[in-house]
Amino acid sequence: MAALGCSREATATPVIGAYYPGYAAPRYPVTRIPADRLTHVFYAFARIHDGQCATDPTADLHFYELAQLKRQYPHLRALISIGGWEAGGFSDAALTQASRERFVASCLAMFFDHPQNTFDGVDLDWEYPVSGGPPGITARPEDRRNMTLLAQEFRRRLDALGKARGRPLLLTAALPAGRLQFGGAYDPANSFELKALARTLDFINLMTYDMGTGVLRVSGLNAPLREDPAAPLAPPLRRANTVEGAIDDYLRRGVPADKLVLGVPFYGRGARVASDAGNGLHQPTVAPYEAGDWRTIRSTLLTDPNWRRYWHPDAQSPWLFEPKEKLFVSYEDPRSIGIRAKLAKARGLRGVFMWEVTGDDDQHSLLRAMTQPFGR
Repeated sequence: MAALGCSREATATPVIGAYYPGYAAPRYPVTRIPADRLTHVFYAFARIHDGQCATDPTADLHFYELAQLKRQYPHLRALISIGGWEAGGFSDAALTQASRERFVASCLAMFFDHPQNTFDGVDLDWEYPVSGGPPGITARPEDRRNMTLLAQEFRRRLDALGKARGRPLLLTAALPAGRLQFGGAYDPANSFELKALARTLDFINLMTYDMGTGVLRVSGLNAPLREDPAAPLAPPLRRANTVEGAIDDYLRRGVPADKLVLGVPFYGRGARVASDAGNGLHQPTVAPYEAGDWRTIRSTLLTDPNWRRYWHPDAQSPWLFEPKEKLFVSYEDPRSIGIRAKLAKARGLRGVFMWEVTGDDDQHSLLRAMTQPFGR
C-alpha cells in the first residue's frame, strides 16, 4: 500500500485543544466555549450502533451552535470525537474491510454531508483495542492491527473528500498514557501500532492523566509530571505512569514529537483512605470519593478550612486531604497546568489539550495557564 498522507495542516501552528462533552450542554452551552483561546474543539461523543455512527438526538442543535461559533471565530477547527470510555462497537466495526468501509461511510455521511458544515475532521477515541478497556466491551487480539486499518480507511476517505471540497480534513486520535488499566499492568503499544498510526494521523491527543487513579488500591496522583520515588509501584511502572514517562515512551516507539498533543485534566480524582499517614497520599483506599472538576474543587474544597492542600515536589502536582473523614483528592491547578504546558512547549510537542473545557472556572484560570506558553 502506498504511504498514506495526512491533511498537512501546518505543523508550526500549535494545537490548543478542548474536548466538549455534549451532555454538559444544559449547564454549559456550546456558546460558552472560549473559542478565542482555542484552535481545536473535539465534540464528545458520537457512538457506534450496529456498526455505524450514531449520535444523541440533541446533538444536531449542538452542531448548529458549533457551526455558528466557527463563523464567529474562523480560525477554529471542530472535530467529531467517536467513542469514549465505555463506548462499544469498535472491535466489530473494524473487524473486516467491508465493516470498516461501512462504518467510515456512515460517519462521513452523518457528519460531512451535513448542511451546517460543522466539522473539519474526525477524532478516534477507541478505549482500548485488545485490552485495557472497561469490562464487558468486546475486544479481540486482532484489534491492534484493525485500529490501524480503520484509521487508514478514515484517512483515505477524508483526504478524498477534502480534495473534492478544497479544504483539508483532519484525522486525530486520543491515545492512552501510563501503564495501568482495569486488567492491571498495561502497555499502550500492545493496543496500538503507534508508529504506523502516527504516520496516518495528523496528531495524537496523548491522555496524560488517569495514571491508575481509577484502578489502584492506594491513593495516587492523577497526572504526576515525574516519578514519585515513594509511589507503591515497581520502578518501571513508576516511571511509565508519569507525564514525562508517557512522552518518552511514545517517542521511543517512533511517534514524532510534533505529532503529540499533551493532555491535562480539568478534574480531580478522589478516595476515602484507611489512614491519615502521608497526608492521605499512598494510603489504602476504602471507597471512591467524587472530587468533581476544578470549578467545584476551587469553589468548595479550597475554600473549606477542613481541607488541607499539599504540593508534591517530584510530581509537580497539588493534592488535598481532609483528615477527619480521611478524604484524599488529586487535582491540577493553574500552577501545575502551566508547568505541563511549558514542558510541552520545551519538548517540541504539537500543543496541549484538556479533558474537558466545562470543568474550568468562570475566569478560565486553567485554560489561561495552559495556553500562556504558546502565546495565546
